[in-house]
Amino acid sequence: MNTQHMTHDNKDIVQRALTALVATGDVDALAPLLSDDFLHHRPDATSRTKPEWLAAVGAALVPLAGMQVEIQHMLADGDHVVMHSRRRLPGTGPEIVVVDVWRLDGGLIAEAWEIIEPVSQAAANLRWWEIR
Repeated sequence: MNTQHMTHDNKDIVQRALTALVATGDVDALAPLLSDDFLHHRPDATSRTKPEWLAAVGAALVPLAGMQVEIQHMLADGDHVVMHSRRRLPGTGPEIVVVDVWRLDGGLIAEAWEIIEPVSQAAANLRWWEIR
């Protein structure tokens, strides 16, 4: 398979995963798209394995019901897909910006990294090195 075709396929897999999750609100729609040895990387080291991450996502979906997701950018290079999105709860709920990095292997999502920034805190985070 050539790199361009693989890149397109990987973007489609990530798009399907997010669409399935948001549309159904059920992690069962997401689980088949993750490899059995899936790893989720977070700075706080929580929810690293597939079962841990699916449980954390499932718990988060309850308060996040009706969340709107607007994909700003989706870029792919080989086995990695990077997605930049804005997410907002219904009504006047808070807004966050999320950057996800996904690594795919054999048509399944094998690893994920994410950076989440609440929009309301963005200005303060520009000077993160200052002691408060």
